[in-house]
Amino acid sequence: MSNETPACVEDVHAAALAMPHVTVERPGTAHPVYRVGSKSFVFFRTPRPDAVDPTTGERWDDVIVLWVAGAAEKEALVQSDGPFFSTPHFDGHASVLVRASRLGETSRGHIIELVEDAWLAQASKRRGQQWLASQGQAG
Repeated sequence: MSNETPACVEDVHAAALAMPHVTVERPGTAHPVYRVGSKSFVFFRTPRPDAVDPTTGERWDDVIVLWVAGAAEKEALVQSDGPFFSTPHFDGHASVLVRASRLGETSRGHIIELVEDAWLAQASKRRGQQWLASQGQAG
């Protein structure tokens, strides 16, 4: 990690809410699902049997799913020294997982960039181009 401020779960929420056309749903749980249009781009999973503590077998209750642009980006994040991982349940799925308790192993700027990329991966082409233009970037 660079000398940047370590990331925290509040950074994920703030970055997701800062994107345009975002809605937040809590489908029967306290865990938020951030959507652009009808597509989720960041969500906080309920504990599941595919993400468990290797020592105790307890299901992790702090797993966050972030969409990515594709398999290459997913592989790069999972293979990095960072806190990102995947499970067989997400094989072939353009997303990575990270535990909220391990966000501090990466920087705030990196998490914001990943949330923005997740939004871009799920937003309509028109919305994506509009947002990139508003950021002074070409689409």
